[in-house]
Amino acid sequence: MAVDQLSRAFVALADPTRRDIVARLAVRDASVGELAESYAMSMQAVSKHLKVLEEAGLVSRSRDGQRRPCHLEPQVFDLMTSWIERYRLHAEERFRRLDVLLTDLADDEGDHRVEHTEGAPS
Repeated sequence: MAVDQLSRAFVALADPTRRDIVARLAVRDASVGELAESYAMSMQAVSKHLKVLEEAGLVSRSRDGQRRPCHLEPQVFDLMTSWIERYRLHAEERFRRLDVLLTDLADDEGDHRVEHTEGAPS
């Protein structure tokens, strides 16, 4: 089910408002009302965004008396980070191989120029 959770997390973060909510919760926990103060939308709209984030496993809510603060859940972010890191490492390796190939080609081209220059009549 990790792929399903990963897909839900990426879909949830595709929305800029939800990414901003995540950024705010990275700084500190906040209630729906506190989060809604930052946006030109109703508490109900913010609640809907939070529900998507909760269903993706990115956010959870706890109870603190009458207050229900929302906070980030690091496990899904760890899953996303490891998935991204794996492909970043693959891409870096491909670029390293391309750099070696281009360096070898440039060296070969330089060698050919030297041969032509040395063999040319003065």
